[in-house]
Amino acid sequence: MDLFLIASSIWLGILTSVSPCPLATNIAAISFVSQNITQKRIVFLSGVFYALGRSLTYITLGILILKTLIDVPIISDFLQRYVNKILGIVLILVGMILLDLIRMTLSLPSASENVINKFTGKGLIGALPLGILFALAFCPVSAALFFGGLIPIALKAQSGIVLPMIYGIGTGLPVLIFSFLVAIGANYVNKLYQKITRIEFYTKKVTGIIFILVGIYYALAYIFEVI
Repeated sequence: MDLFLIASSIWLGILTSVSPCPLATNIAAISFVSQNITQKRIVFLSGVFYALGRSLTYITLGILILKTLIDVPIISDFLQRYVNKILGIVLILVGMILLDLIRMTLSLPSASENVINKFTGKGLIGALPLGILFALAFCPVSAALFFGGLIPIALKAQSGIVLPMIYGIGTGLPVLIFSFLVAIGANYVNKLYQKITRIEFYTKKVTGIIFILVGIYYALAYIFEVI
């Protein structure tokens, strides 16, 4: 598979993980994982299971969406004709959302302490469903990155498993890093996590600009056919 597509998928996942809404769920997940902080192996495995839960969710969504788009003849024929034109428009819109030029409201369940408490004491068994639930808690930015960023890439590559899985790993990366550092006995976890969250503003803007530029290229090439 194209290395660029793999890199794009994990970058979209990382960008999602440090966006406000997913960041809140990852912080909640870290509070769950760190409850067994004296048991380093359990902390690390909990982080792995949490990331696995997120990946399974995105794989399931990716398979369902791509199977529908590819296997339904009318939709498949439409996409074969117009996918590049649609992609240009989608990339521009997603870029504008990342740059806060378009603001969306999306009412979805938030990650509350009640959710965490339901899985408290369940150890590794609780980490997997926690990742699944938090992956489903889409907000405007994460929805734009997944449905408007990853799905078009996965559609072009016809990859409903690998790319969504890589994206899912990227979204759970902060929790994975935290659990790994705890496992090796690092004591600067909080400082590192704060540094990661500070770069979210810049990474989102840069990615937004790139999306718009690529979208403009697709629009000029496939809609207006001037290049």
